[in-house]
Amino acid sequence: MTTSTETVTTEPTLNPGDEAAPGTPGAAEDICDVCSGKGKLGDGSACAECGGSGRVMRGIGGG
Repeated sequence: MTTSTETVTTEPTLNPGDEAAPGTPGAAEDICDVCSGKGKLGDGSACAECGGSGRVMRGIGGG
């Protein structure tokens, strides 16, 4: 009898430009500064900063 183990990850994937995970109190979606919200760079490649979505999660508010 063989047994397999599966790993299930429920945490969201973060992109390099994300400061927080979606749903984090004090964070909100914002336009990516690198690609100006387009999701692609000038050469047509996907923006690595936002993962091609054009959006990043940022901390909001002050304190």
